[in-house]
Amino acid sequence: MSVSAPRGLASSGQRAITEITHPLSAAEEPLSLPVSAGGDKEAWLTNGTPGEMSSPASTSSLFNRLQLDDDLEDGRDPLATTDTRDLFVTVDDPKKHVSTMETYITYRVSTKTTRIEFDLPQYSVRRRYQDFDWLRIKLEDSQPTHLVPPLPEKFVMKGVVDRFSEDFVETRMKALDKFLKRVADHPVLSFNPHLNAFLTAKWASRSNRWPEATKLRARPAEFSAMGEYLETFSQKLGNIDRIAQRILKEQSECEEELQRPLEGVAGCVATCCRALEDQSESMSQDFLPVLREYVLYIESMKNVLRKRDQTQAEYEGRLEAAVQRRQEERTPIPAEVEKCQDKVECFNADLKADWERWQSNKRHDFKQLLTGMADKNISYYEK
Repeated sequence: MSVSAPRGLASSGQRAITEITHPLSAAEEPLSLPVSAGGDKEAWLTNGTPGEMSSPASTSSLFNRLQLDDDLEDGRDPLATTDTRDLFVTVDDPKKHVSTMETYITYRVSTKTTRIEFDLPQYSVRRRYQDFDWLRIKLEDSQPTHLVPPLPEKFVMKGVVDRFSEDFVETRMKALDKFLKRVADHPVLSFNPHLNAFLTAKWASRSNRWPEATKLRARPAEFSAMGEYLETFSQKLGNIDRIAQRILKEQSECEEELQRPLEGVAGCVATCCRALEDQSESMSQDFLPVLREYVLYIESMKNVLRKRDQTQAEYEGRLEAAVQRRQEERTPIPAEVEKCQDKVECFNADLKADWERWQSNKRHDFKQLLTGMADKNISYYEK
């Protein structure tokens, strides 16, 4: 069943914004909104501190003047659409404050809205973590039937992480921004007057006491199942958190102990890498070219052998024809046959000489090649 966004919260029994009591007021005086002489409203706390607000603008021009920045849409609820959203909040610009009593971080909370519950279209105030905690408690007290988004833990990994470090502050700022965006996107919580005061007034809040748990005679089964699931899930997350912290602590303790051995291993790996590069370069420049050269030599030798075989075949053919003609006609062997015989003998002599020379060069080259390769491998494994 869908829930429409309430406007005045008449059915929920919520008080108007002018009736909200300030969290630090001892007398629980209401938050008043006096009207200035010019007709503009200005938020004042019970201690007389004015709220931080932007310059007033006419209501009729709000829809035309309001420009929604892209960064205000980051982290929004995926079920909300830009057509129905009319409240945009952003948490950014963390600042460190140092006083004689304490040191704390505040965050800028920027608001853009077209709702009639707000007097101005834009607000910019500064809030600290306990102010967000005050808002969460107020929302849980005033809207007990709705799920209020959780806040990040106040102390995460206490004793390990510096809560004033840039990483911690940045992480907390993003978590607070997500918390406030989820509240602003909620169809009921976003109309809560405490949220209005949080976004518009200027104060220093104090965490109120948690409401005491009430005991029921009988809780419906489905809600009992929810409670059991949340309890089990909380225990499991707690176990995972403790294990993760223990692992992180053990790893942190091993950092210095493992630094020198790991650096030594890294140096050995770098040395092996350079040695392997040298070996690969030597093989590509010295070994492979010799192999390719002798592969080409083999093809050349095969061509010479084929030519020699052709010359011998020509000689044998001429000789056979001459012998047959001599037997029939009683004629001497022609001179061209003798020339072919001389050509074959010359071919044989030259080929034998080149073969001996090629074999000698081959033995020398391969001996030098394999010896150099063995030396390179010995040097590589010595490194």
